[in-house]
Amino acid sequence: MIVKLPQSTDLLCDLDQETFQRDFNVRPFMIGHHLAEHPLFALDELLELSQTLPEASVEYNAGTLPVNQDPTQTPRNGLSVAETIQRIAENKSWLVLKNIEQQPQYKQLLDKCLNQMKPYVDAIAPGMSVRQGFVFISSPGSITPYHIDPENNFLLQIRGSKTVHMFDPNDRVVLPEEKIEAFFNGAHRNLVIDESLMARGQYFDLPAGQGLHFPVVAPHWVQNGPDVSVSFSITFQTDSSRRRQSLHRLNAKMRKLGIKPSNVGDSPWRDQFKFSVCKAGRLAKILNSK
Repeated sequence: MIVKLPQSTDLLCDLDQETFQRDFNVRPFMIGHHLAEHPLFALDELLELSQTLPEASVEYNAGTLPVNQDPTQTPRNGLSVAETIQRIAENKSWLVLKNIEQQPQYKQLLDKCLNQMKPYVDAIAPGMSVRQGFVFISSPGSITPYHIDPENNFLLQIRGSKTVHMFDPNDRVVLPEEKIEAFFNGAHRNLVIDESLMARGQYFDLPAGQGLHFPVVAPHWVQNGPDVSVSFSITFQTDSSRRRQSLHRLNAKMRKLGIKPSNVGDSPWRDQFKFSVCKAGRLAKILNSK
Protein backbone atom coordinates (compact mmCIF):
# COMPACT_ATOMS: atom_id res chain seq x y z
CA MET A 1 0.00 0.00 0.00
CA ILE A 2 1.38 3.42 -0.96
CA VAL A 3 0.54 6.15 1.54
CA LYS A 4 0.91 9.90 1.15
CA LEU A 5 3.72 10.97 3.43
CA PRO A 6 4.23 14.45 4.89
CA GLN A 7 6.71 16.71 3.13
CA SER A 8 9.08 18.91 5.12
CA THR A 9 12.33 20.75 4.60
CA ASP A 10 13.27 20.13 8.25
CA LEU A 11 13.78 16.37 8.15
CA LEU A 12 16.40 14.60 10.26
CA CYS A 13 16.41 11.30 8.35
CA ASP A 14 16.47 10.45 4.65
CA LEU A 15 13.90 7.70 4.10
CA ASP A 16 12.91 5.88 0.93
CA GLN A 17 9.27 4.81 1.04
CA GLU A 18 9.67 1.84 -1.31
CA THR A 19 12.64 0.46 0.63
CA PHE A 20 10.89 1.02 3.94
CA GLN A 21 7.72 -0.77 2.87
CA ARG A 22 9.65 -3.70 1.40
CA ASP A 23 12.26 -4.22 4.12
CA PHE A 24 11.06 -2.84 7.46
CA ASN A 25 11.43 -5.51 10.15
CA VAL A 26 12.29 -8.05 7.44
CA ARG A 27 15.91 -7.27 6.59
CA PRO A 28 18.45 -4.53 7.38
CA PHE A 29 18.66 -1.43 5.23
CA MET A 30 20.63 1.80 5.25
CA ILE A 31 19.27 5.33 5.67
CA GLY A 32 20.85 8.78 5.73
CA HIS A 33 20.49 11.30 8.55
CA HIS A 34 21.43 14.90 9.43
CA LEU A 35 22.54 14.58 13.07
CA ALA A 36 26.30 14.23 12.65
CA GLU A 37 26.97 17.83 13.74
CA HIS A 38 24.16 18.06 16.28
CA PRO A 39 25.40 19.82 19.46
CA LEU A 40 23.58 17.41 21.81
CA PHE A 41 26.03 14.67 20.75
CA ALA A 42 29.21 16.59 21.59
CA LEU A 43 31.19 14.70 24.23
CA ASP A 44 30.88 17.49 26.81
CA GLU A 45 27.08 17.46 26.38
CA LEU A 46 27.00 13.68 26.69
CA LEU A 47 29.15 13.90 29.82
CA GLU A 48 26.62 16.29 31.31
CA LEU A 49 23.80 13.96 30.29
CA SER A 50 25.53 11.02 31.98
CA GLN A 51 25.60 12.93 35.27
CA THR A 52 21.85 13.63 35.20
CA LEU A 53 20.62 10.14 34.26
CA PRO A 54 19.85 7.57 36.98
CA GLU A 55 22.73 5.19 37.70
CA ALA A 56 20.78 2.29 36.18
CA SER A 57 20.65 4.17 32.86
CA VAL A 58 24.43 4.17 32.39
CA GLU A 59 26.25 0.95 31.46
CA TYR A 60 29.95 0.81 30.70
CA ASN A 61 32.84 -1.63 30.60
CA ALA A 62 36.10 -2.45 28.88
CA GLY A 63 35.79 -2.34 25.10
CA THR A 64 38.40 -4.95 24.21
CA LEU A 65 36.06 -7.94 24.26
CA PRO A 66 35.59 -11.16 22.29
CA VAL A 67 32.56 -11.48 20.03
CA ASN A 68 31.25 -14.29 22.27
CA GLN A 69 31.56 -12.46 25.60
CA ASP A 70 30.16 -14.21 28.68
CA PRO A 71 28.01 -11.42 30.20
CA THR A 72 28.81 -12.59 33.74
CA GLN A 73 32.52 -12.08 33.06
CA THR A 74 32.48 -8.70 31.28
CA PRO A 75 35.48 -6.72 32.60
CA ARG A 76 35.09 -3.20 33.95
CA ASN A 77 37.51 -0.48 32.91
CA GLY A 78 38.39 0.73 36.43
CA LEU A 79 37.21 4.28 35.72
CA SER A 80 34.25 6.45 36.66
CA VAL A 81 31.58 7.32 34.12
CA ALA A 82 33.02 10.83 33.72
CA GLU A 83 36.57 9.52 33.24
CA THR A 84 35.34 6.97 30.74
CA ILE A 85 33.79 9.67 28.54
CA GLN A 86 36.58 12.22 29.00
CA ARG A 87 39.28 9.69 28.06
CA ILE A 88 37.29 7.61 25.59
CA ALA A 89 39.89 8.08 22.85
CA GLU A 90 42.51 6.17 24.84
CA ASN A 91 40.89 4.02 27.54
CA LYS A 92 39.58 1.12 25.37
CA SER A 93 36.04 1.37 26.72
CA TRP A 94 32.41 1.03 25.70
CA LEU A 95 29.56 3.01 27.26
CA VAL A 96 25.82 3.36 26.67
CA LEU A 97 23.46 6.02 28.00
CA LYS A 98 20.04 4.38 28.20
CA ASN A 99 16.61 5.93 27.89
CA ILE A 100 17.93 9.38 27.14
CA GLU A 101 14.31 10.44 26.61
CA GLN A 102 14.31 10.97 30.37
CA GLN A 103 15.89 14.36 29.59
CA PRO A 104 13.58 16.82 27.74
CA GLN A 105 16.03 17.97 25.06
CA TYR A 106 16.87 14.42 24.05
CA LYS A 107 13.24 13.34 24.17
CA GLN A 108 12.38 16.16 21.79
CA LEU A 109 15.08 15.00 19.38
CA LEU A 110 14.02 11.35 19.63
CA ASP A 111 10.39 12.26 18.99
CA LYS A 112 11.30 14.41 16.03
CA CYS A 113 13.08 11.45 14.40
CA LEU A 114 10.33 8.97 15.18
CA ASN A 115 7.52 11.33 14.21
CA GLN A 116 9.10 11.49 10.77
CA MET A 117 9.25 7.68 10.59
CA LYS A 118 5.79 7.06 12.02
CA PRO A 119 3.79 7.35 8.75
CA TYR A 120 6.18 4.85 7.11
CA VAL A 121 5.87 2.47 10.08
CA ASP A 122 2.11 2.81 10.45
CA ALA A 123 1.60 1.76 6.82
CA ILE A 124 3.22 -1.59 7.68
CA ALA A 125 2.97 -2.13 11.43
CA PRO A 126 0.66 0.27 13.31
CA GLY A 127 0.86 1.05 17.00
CA MET A 128 4.23 2.76 17.49
CA SER A 129 4.88 2.94 21.23
CA VAL A 130 7.60 2.60 23.90
CA ARG A 131 9.83 5.17 22.24
CA GLN A 132 13.35 4.92 23.65
CA GLY A 133 16.73 6.39 22.80
CA PHE A 134 20.25 5.13 23.53
CA VAL A 135 23.63 6.76 22.93
CA PHE A 136 26.70 4.57 22.51
CA ILE A 137 30.16 6.06 23.11
CA SER A 138 33.03 3.76 22.20
CA SER A 139 36.81 3.77 21.97
CA PRO A 140 38.61 3.08 18.69
CA GLY A 141 38.54 -0.61 17.79
CA SER A 142 36.17 -1.63 20.59
CA ILE A 143 33.78 -4.57 20.21
CA THR A 144 30.10 -4.85 21.07
CA PRO A 145 29.63 -8.62 21.58
CA TYR A 146 27.17 -10.80 19.66
CA HIS A 147 23.63 -10.25 20.95
CA ILE A 148 19.97 -9.63 20.12
CA ASP A 149 17.61 -6.76 21.03
CA PRO A 150 13.83 -6.68 21.58
CA GLU A 151 12.91 -3.50 19.68
CA ASN A 152 12.59 -2.07 16.21
CA ASN A 153 15.82 -0.13 15.94
CA PHE A 154 17.54 2.44 13.74
CA LEU A 155 21.20 2.99 14.64
CA LEU A 156 22.39 6.43 13.50
CA GLN A 157 26.15 6.94 13.33
CA ILE A 158 26.96 10.40 14.69
CA ARG A 159 30.77 10.43 14.97
CA GLY A 160 33.46 8.02 13.82
CA SER A 161 32.57 4.78 12.09
CA LYS A 162 31.71 1.19 12.86
CA THR A 163 31.04 -2.08 11.10
CA VAL A 164 27.87 -3.97 12.00
CA HIS A 165 27.87 -7.75 11.44
CA MET A 166 24.20 -8.80 11.26
CA PHE A 167 22.41 -12.11 10.73
CA ASP A 168 18.95 -13.00 9.48
CA PRO A 169 16.56 -13.09 12.48
CA ASN A 170 14.67 -15.93 10.75
CA ASP A 171 17.74 -18.14 10.27
CA ARG A 172 17.07 -20.86 12.85
CA VAL A 173 20.53 -22.38 12.31
CA VAL A 174 22.03 -19.15 13.65
CA LEU A 175 19.20 -18.25 16.05
CA PRO A 176 17.19 -21.21 17.38
CA GLU A 177 13.62 -20.46 18.43
CA GLU A 178 14.41 -21.52 22.00
CA LYS A 179 17.03 -18.76 22.28
CA ILE A 180 14.46 -16.13 21.35
CA GLU A 181 11.99 -17.54 23.85
CA ALA A 182 14.61 -17.50 26.60
CA PHE A 183 15.50 -13.89 25.78
CA PHE A 184 11.89 -12.70 26.06
CA ASN A 185 11.65 -14.56 29.36
CA GLY A 186 14.57 -12.69 30.93
CA ALA A 187 17.77 -14.27 29.56
CA HIS A 188 20.70 -11.96 28.82
CA ARG A 189 20.95 -10.33 25.41
CA ASN A 190 24.44 -11.81 24.75
CA LEU A 191 24.54 -15.04 22.76
CA VAL A 192 27.23 -17.32 21.35
CA ILE A 193 27.83 -17.88 17.64
CA ASP A 194 30.06 -20.57 16.20
CA GLU A 195 32.86 -19.33 13.97
CA SER A 196 31.61 -21.63 11.20
CA LEU A 197 28.36 -19.61 11.00
CA MET A 198 29.96 -16.19 10.52
CA ALA A 199 29.67 -16.42 6.74
CA ARG A 200 25.86 -16.55 7.03
CA GLY A 201 25.80 -12.89 8.08
CA GLN A 202 26.11 -9.55 6.30
CA TYR A 203 28.28 -6.61 7.25
CA PHE A 204 27.47 -2.92 6.97
CA ASP A 205 29.98 -0.08 7.19
CA LEU A 206 28.49 2.92 8.98
CA PRO A 207 30.25 6.28 8.58
CA ALA A 208 28.95 9.42 10.27
CA GLY A 209 25.71 10.52 8.61
CA GLN A 210 24.51 7.00 7.86
CA GLY A 211 22.09 4.77 9.75
CA LEU A 212 21.05 1.13 9.73
CA HIS A 213 17.72 -0.57 10.43
CA PHE A 214 17.84 -3.61 12.73
CA PRO A 215 14.84 -5.97 12.53
CA VAL A 216 13.60 -7.23 15.90
CA VAL A 217 15.98 -9.87 17.38
CA ALA A 218 18.32 -9.73 14.38
CA PRO A 219 21.57 -11.14 15.87
CA HIS A 220 24.58 -8.88 15.47
CA TRP A 221 27.95 -7.77 16.76
CA VAL A 222 29.74 -4.49 16.15
CA GLN A 223 33.34 -3.38 15.69
CA ASN A 224 34.35 0.27 15.93
CA GLY A 225 36.59 1.95 13.41
CA PRO A 226 39.90 3.72 14.16
CA ASP A 227 38.34 6.77 15.85
CA VAL A 228 36.03 7.52 18.77
CA SER A 229 32.49 6.48 17.90
CA VAL A 230 29.21 8.07 18.96
CA SER A 231 25.97 6.41 17.82
CA PHE A 232 22.32 7.22 18.48
CA SER A 233 19.91 4.29 18.62
CA ILE A 234 16.23 5.16 18.19
CA THR A 235 13.90 2.31 19.11
CA PHE A 236 10.21 1.57 19.46
CA GLN A 237 7.63 -1.20 19.66
CA THR A 238 4.62 -1.80 17.44
CA ASP A 239 1.45 -3.84 17.95
CA SER A 240 3.05 -6.70 16.02
CA SER A 241 6.35 -6.64 17.94
CA ARG A 242 4.53 -6.68 21.29
CA ARG A 243 2.35 -9.52 20.04
CA ARG A 244 5.45 -11.46 19.02
CA GLN A 245 6.94 -11.11 22.50
CA SER A 246 3.76 -12.54 24.04
CA LEU A 247 3.84 -15.50 21.67
CA HIS A 248 7.48 -16.31 22.43
CA ARG A 249 6.77 -16.20 26.16
CA LEU A 250 3.80 -18.55 25.72
CA ASN A 251 5.85 -20.94 23.57
CA ALA A 252 8.47 -21.12 26.32
CA LYS A 253 5.78 -22.09 28.84
CA MET A 254 4.46 -24.74 26.46
CA ARG A 255 7.93 -26.27 26.10
CA LYS A 256 8.23 -26.50 29.88
CA LEU A 257 5.00 -28.52 29.86
CA GLY A 258 6.46 -30.91 27.28
CA ILE A 259 4.49 -29.45 24.37
CA LYS A 260 6.35 -28.61 21.16
CA PRO A 261 4.76 -25.38 19.87
CA SER A 262 4.84 -24.11 16.30
CA ASN A 263 7.47 -21.43 15.75
CA VAL A 264 6.20 -17.86 15.84
CA GLY A 265 5.32 -16.86 12.28
CA ASP A 266 5.08 -20.37 10.87
CA SER A 267 1.29 -20.63 11.20
CA PRO A 268 -0.82 -17.44 11.32
CA TRP A 269 -3.92 -19.23 12.64
CA ARG A 270 -1.96 -20.96 15.41
CA ASP A 271 -0.33 -17.64 16.31
CA GLN A 272 -3.75 -15.99 16.49
CA PHE A 273 -5.12 -18.75 18.70
CA LYS A 274 -2.12 -18.58 21.04
CA PHE A 275 -2.33 -14.79 21.19
CA SER A 276 -5.99 -15.09 22.21
CA VAL A 277 -4.83 -17.37 25.03
CA CYS A 278 -2.26 -14.74 26.08
CA LYS A 279 -4.91 -12.00 26.15
CA ALA A 280 -7.29 -14.20 28.13
CA GLY A 281 -4.54 -14.89 30.65
CA ARG A 282 -3.81 -11.19 31.07
CA LEU A 283 -7.50 -10.44 31.53
CA ALA A 284 -7.79 -13.16 34.17
CA LYS A 285 -4.87 -11.65 36.11
CA ILE A 286 -6.48 -8.21 36.02
CA LEU A 287 -9.81 -9.56 37.23
CA ASN A 288 -8.19 -11.64 39.98
CA SER A 289 -6.27 -8.63 41.25
CA LYS A 290 -9.45 -6.64 41.87
